[in-house]
Amino acid sequence: MIASEDVGLAYPMAPVIVKACVDNALALGLPEARIPIAEAIIMMCTAPKSNSAEAAIDAAIADLQKYGPLDFPRHLQNKHFDGEGAAVRGQHYLYPHDYPNHYVRQQYLPDEIRDHVYYQFGENKTEQAALAYRRKILEEAK
Repeated sequence: MIASEDVGLAYPMAPVIVKACVDNALALGLPEARIPIAEAIIMMCTAPKSNSAEAAIDAAIADLQKYGPLDFPRHLQNKHFDGEGAAVRGQHYLYPHDYPNHYVRQQYLPDEIRDHVYYQFGENKTEQAALAYRRKILEEAK
């Protein structure tokens, strides 16, 4: 729990490492099992912390509770027919992998929440590196 809830995106591999330590401990048995468990505990205690993913999902859930289910923009719905034999026109989906850095500006959220931002980058090395990368991509997409 601490690996995802408290360490989170500050060290995104933490849950995988903790799981590997637990699996290792189970395979080893006592007394050796104490070593990978101790490693996992120490890593979690000394790792940078971030709850940005939890805050983001909580904000998204709050919007879901406020607005209810919303339709995604038409170009993301992958609809080929509106009815019996009627071809859909004007879907205009932009495939991100056809663009530099595999990114293209287009609307991804429903109209009612199109400008909502759920994820805020945390103040740690990992998330700040992701923020710098995002800023670079957005600048190049102009």
